[in-house]
Amino acid sequence: MAFALARAVSSRASHWSVKSFHSSSTSLHGVKHVGVLGAGQMGLGIALVAANVSKLPVLLLDTNEAQLNKGMKFMDSLLKKDVAKGRLTEAQAEETKSRVKTTQSMADFSNVDFVIEAVSENPALKANLFRDLAQATPKHAILASNTSSISITKIAAAAKGREEQVIGMHFMNPVPVMKLVEIIPGLATSNDVLRTTKDLAVAMGKTCTVSQDVPGFVANRLLMPYINEAIIAYETGIASKEDIDTTMKLGTNMPMGPLTLADFIGLDTCLAIMKVLHEQLGDTKYRPSVLLNKMVDAGWVGKKSGRGFYIY
Repeated sequence: MAFALARAVSSRASHWSVKSFHSSSTSLHGVKHVGVLGAGQMGLGIALVAANVSKLPVLLLDTNEAQLNKGMKFMDSLLKKDVAKGRLTEAQAEETKSRVKTTQSMADFSNVDFVIEAVSENPALKANLFRDLAQATPKHAILASNTSSISITKIAAAAKGREEQVIGMHFMNPVPVMKLVEIIPGLATSNDVLRTTKDLAVAMGKTCTVSQDVPGFVANRLLMPYINEAIIAYETGIASKEDIDTTMKLGTNMPMGPLTLADFIGLDTCLAIMKVLHEQLGDTKYRPSVLLNKMVDAGWVGKKSGRGFYIY
């Protein structure tokens, strides 16, 4: 999944706020029904923002019923929290929930105009899903991937006959808090698809940047080597984990240190992205840290597992 930038967990945005606001751009994108593929943290956040901010009906797909139930319960808790804090009225929260439906079958995507895939950073998995999406969705539907590092052109090649409609739409984590969406057109992506995607992102309350289809795009091309180098500094004994994080927080004004940030992103996600950078760019400066590999092998993948560089 896409990563949690430091700002997302700073003191002023330490929770997921789903505050509603009016977007004057809704009519520009022409999208009437959004499909979101994957009910994990990223997919849930995307579905929530699409329903709450752009006021669009959303169909959330996951083959795992338990994951769907977990995601919808989490959405309900987020909305209740914002009602309690006066960010939403109870009526607004109920309206948002009513816009989100769930399914375990891709066949139900037969009426969506725009799909946003948000599954794990696995090239083979994404290729299989986009092959199936090309068959299951209407011919006019745009097929977007929330990948944070994998080639959009390569993903599009799996969507035979629909290559022009495939695009990267990289949200930041947590989606309701973070303002940025990276838009990544592939080699075949049409200008109309790029324009519609940007308009939809703006309607969702986001600021867009556009990146070329290169490994890591902009955000992860810069962030992940920084985190990886911090891990190497720790594993080679340059400083303790606490001192590395404190140095970057107080010395460079980062909201959190790189090792804490890695824990919030998920060390498995960090490793997957570093592998993409290393394999596709071929430069040894992108070689994943030995310690990063070992920690993922041990299942110590950060906050979501209860243990990473720190204990949670």
